Amino acid sequence: MSIARTVDYIRKGGFAKYWRDMQYIDDAKWGRMVGIDCNGNKYWENLEEQPGRTRWVDYASHDADTTQLEPIWHAWLVHTRKDPPSEDRSLQHFMHPWEGPMNENFTGTRGAFRTYNTTKPKLYEWQPKIAQRGGP
Repeated sequence: MSIARTVDYIRKGGFAKYWRDMQYIDDAKWGRMVGIDCNGNKYWENLEEQPGRTRWVDYASHDADTTQLEPIWHAWLVHTRKDPPSEDRSLQHFMHPWEGPMNENFTGTRGAFRTYNTTKPKLYEWQPKIAQRGGP
């Protein structure tokens, strides 16, 4: 990252935003905020950045996880959709019947799904029997 780019982004966004970006995304970025999702994540775009790095998300929580992104915003981030969902008129009042509130992935945490065990517990554990060897 060049010094001129860093100074320009500090001038545009302020030192607090620069410091936060360096702590959480390891890069000082500045652009146009295109929207905020239901989790409070902010989505940014800067077409002057390197190709492939023009869109990014600023997570609302410190322990960020990609499962906290809404699928439609994820599609915009990876360049599957051209327009952000906040500006796409076809998505303004569109929701599938099966779509409900978004849940993040809880695998590996206390909130993970675990099935109910229906097997009977054993009454006694298996104990190996050691046979005595007969000798002369």
